[in-house]
Amino acid sequence: MTEPIYDVRSFWELLEKRVAATPDRPMLIDAADRRVTFAEFKAWAERAAAGFQAMGIGENSVVTWQLPTRIETLVASFALSRLGAIQNPIIQIYRDREVGFALAQMRSEFVLVPGMWRNFDYVAMVERLSADLASPPKIIVAYDSLPEGDPSTLPPPPAVPEIWPPPPAVPPSSAADAPIKWVYYTSGTTSDPKGAQHTDGTLLAGGIGLALKLDMQPSDVGSIAFPYSHIGGPNYVVMMLTHGMPAVLLEAFVPAEAVEIYKRHDVTMAGGSTAFYISFINEQRKQPGDKIIPTLRILSGGGAPKPPELFLEVETEIGAKLCHGYGMTECPMIAQGGPRDTDDQLMYSEGGPVEGCVISIVREDGSSAAPNELGEVRLAGPMLLRGYRDSALDADAFDADGRFRTGDIGFLRPDGYITLTGRLKDVIIRKGENISAKEVEDILYTHPKVGDCAVIGLVDRERGERVCAVVETAPGQSALTFAEMVAWCRDAGLMTQKIPEQLEVVEQLPRNPTFKILKFKLRDEYNQQQWAPQS
Repeated sequence: MTEPIYDVRSFWELLEKRVAATPDRPMLIDAADRRVTFAEFKAWAERAAAGFQAMGIGENSVVTWQLPTRIETLVASFALSRLGAIQNPIIQIYRDREVGFALAQMRSEFVLVPGMWRNFDYVAMVERLSADLASPPKIIVAYDSLPEGDPSTLPPPPAVPEIWPPPPAVPPSSAADAPIKWVYYTSGTTSDPKGAQHTDGTLLAGGIGLALKLDMQPSDVGSIAFPYSHIGGPNYVVMMLTHGMPAVLLEAFVPAEAVEIYKRHDVTMAGGSTAFYISFINEQRKQPGDKIIPTLRILSGGGAPKPPELFLEVETEIGAKLCHGYGMTECPMIAQGGPRDTDDQLMYSEGGPVEGCVISIVREDGSSAAPNELGEVRLAGPMLLRGYRDSALDADAFDADGRFRTGDIGFLRPDGYITLTGRLKDVIIRKGENISAKEVEDILYTHPKVGDCAVIGLVDRERGERVCAVVETAPGQSALTFAEMVAWCRDAGLMTQKIPEQLEVVEQLPRNPTFKILKFKLRDEYNQQQWAPQS
């Protein structure tokens, strides 16, 4: 067993050090049982880098890639890192609006796509979106094969003028001189997408923070069933490389298939987001008394706060610890629960701050909140973005102290762990009373008829906003009735003003490609409908 590798400045240097330490250990496994060792991965990435170089890609070339989670995708990304290209990963389910915006703002020179994938023609989309661009990008199909060349033709890896650990986060105007090598776009559900700029150092800081918290071992087997093009992708691969552990890759998450593949490969850590946790619980309930993945010891992920009840369900039914985390496109890792945390910490928080991340809770007047006092979450640390691609957005994103404004509401516990209660825009104001949507959601989630839920505020002439609960029915259950919902909330001690006045039961809640519930779509839909009081 080798010691974890943290003393690195770039993705390529981290890969080189991992190969030097454990060249023959497995790194990647896929659903077809293909296996690639760390040494094989590096050699493949060098051949691909030479192939990309022959096509004109070099240091600082702007390369957008929209590829599914598979071995070739990780190889392509590391090949681009070897060349020093600027990478713009885009989640594969995004379409014209997001992709077109990124291509135009990035002025992409090259675009890597899977060709025809899951009945969608990515080449045709990029050609259509590039038609009006002054300089259309070159399209490269990179799905089940990659261009290859002679690695001896490659120049030395690009120098990285950044030390470890990186300096504390500062306003973008005076950020460190490390080159921008990554641009990740937010989904832009209510406005244009925002391109968060990262260096190798900012992403390494996030991934190392995750690695330190989860304390994985080389004997562990991880899994990536979420889009690798998500900001969580580099988090995960950095953890794999620092600790020398492999991961199973899935192009798409189908719960029953994932369980079978994970069981076959003795996966010890799975997850991705709250929706993934619920999917695993539902699969487990189809086989009560028989652990669906006997080797599984940790479920981990982020993307949205989790109901506390989920922790108990995962522990008692699946037999694993639920170690939830908190991150965002602008700050890949903020806080993370770990296997050494107490049950109380894992159940009622999003974890403790990862190494180097400084979390502040700020009142409306800008002063610091006390422990257990609600306020906006603001951040500093080496994992923060180095400003947006559109620098005009930076002034509102950072406060006078250089801290990033997350727009999230939460509090720091006396033990330093953070608990989220919602978004600044997700507080429902009913007759002047602030209502936390998450507080109501956590109660509704515990009802046996509720598979998942979202609580939203709808425009109401009398109340300002009324509370509306939108719920999915749990597998094998009948639909929740309004009377049952009200009784459940009252029995849980929820004050009358917070009990939803409207209940909508849906087959499936709208979600984005990372399974986050799209509340804006629910608000748009139900604000347009006439409402009559329910009973």
